Amino acid sequence: MINKQEFARRRQNLMQTMEDGSIAIVASAQELVRSRDTHFMFRQDSDFHYLTGFPEPNAVLALIPGREHGEFVLFCNEKDLEHETWHGRRCGPEAAVDKYGADDAFPIDDIDDILPGLMEGRRRIYYEMGKNNELDGRVMNWVNKIRSQVKKGAQPPGEFVDLRHALHDMRLFKSAAEIKLMRKSSEIAVDAHIRAMKTCKPGMTELDIEAELHYEFCRNGARFPAYASIVASGDNACILHYTENESRLKNGDMLLIDAGAEYQGYASDITRTFPINGKFTNAQKDLYNLVLKSQIAAIEMVRPGNHWMQPHETAVDVLTDGMIELGILKGDKAQLIEDEAYKKYYMHKTGHWIGLDVHDVGDYTIDNEPRVLESGMVLTVEPAIYIPADDESVDKKYRGIGIRIEDDILVTAEGNDVLTAGVPKTVEEIETLMAS
Repeated sequence: MINKQEFARRRQNLMQTMEDGSIAIVASAQELVRSRDTHFMFRQDSDFHYLTGFPEPNAVLALIPGREHGEFVLFCNEKDLEHETWHGRRCGPEAAVDKYGADDAFPIDDIDDILPGLMEGRRRIYYEMGKNNELDGRVMNWVNKIRSQVKKGAQPPGEFVDLRHALHDMRLFKSAAEIKLMRKSSEIAVDAHIRAMKTCKPGMTELDIEAELHYEFCRNGARFPAYASIVASGDNACILHYTENESRLKNGDMLLIDAGAEYQGYASDITRTFPINGKFTNAQKDLYNLVLKSQIAAIEMVRPGNHWMQPHETAVDVLTDGMIELGILKGDKAQLIEDEAYKKYYMHKTGHWIGLDVHDVGDYTIDNEPRVLESGMVLTVEPAIYIPADDESVDKKYRGIGIRIEDDILVTAEGNDVLTAGVPKTVEEIETLMAS
């Protein structure tokens, strides 16, 4: 769990990036209607959570460096016993101060009266314009309200600065407490994938396997998956974000599972591909071992000083070489890579940042150059091969097979740490586990 002191450090670190005489405004997520009188389960906005830990919707954070009466101001729902009887407990402004460390907290209904006064005299507003259209309009109304008082001596802010660059760069580097939560999230997802492998057999449905995954998540404290779980059998695995999860598992087919848990806000993201009947065919083994070889080589490239694209470039090199050997691609390797011929069967990058969001924030390039990896970053490594069933240019034995292998990798001072290494991924390990 992230403690109050760490949230306070994050806010202080962010304020240190802000110009003197400025204010930052960050909004919580809002409840979303699912259908008629029901809502989707609430999930807090990641930026707002990162700075406050406050778990409720309909809240706004203001950070005001140098404010005499405290720099952290929070607007939130008031306590309302009748409302809480129907919809659950609220913190209220008092608990926002006592439990979440706000210097001042006010009812959200008073924000139009109070926040313009906090903005007045501040030269810059740090804000995520375009993220929340309703709040965009209100912020401009507040600025215009101050502008209307200029003849009376009011000083309106004169500049908007995008808050995201500094904030998202902070989020890219994980603290010890964050890494601990990500390890736990990974452990939960590891157990779920192992359960799926042990349970899987011909005749089940993809939905049956999804249920096993989500049961394991919940029983270990991760109430929600980090994203819609992909359970794709046979040719379904050639659809990158397949989520229908309704097909029946066929003897002789492969099953691709891409699923991760969300634990206290932090995501894990694991993909494994294995034979539904527990035994690889020779063709499946050929493709699988090629993807695994490329993943192992790519993971070796995850270390401080290497740049973001090196794992991808290494995976592409190994995959292209292997596809030539298997007759899937034909021609000179260097030319095929230059022409991006591999993209017919491997069309995505080899990974992404991961943290509070499964596709986490943070720049991938700086000054048009791939970002250099540093200790504390966490990324996925997920090479793949997808050969659609209707691709007649490829030997029939390889058609209808999609294979992806994905792990979550922490960059350490010495190299890397594979957080999700507990899920078997060699042919022998998978067959042994499934046989047991």
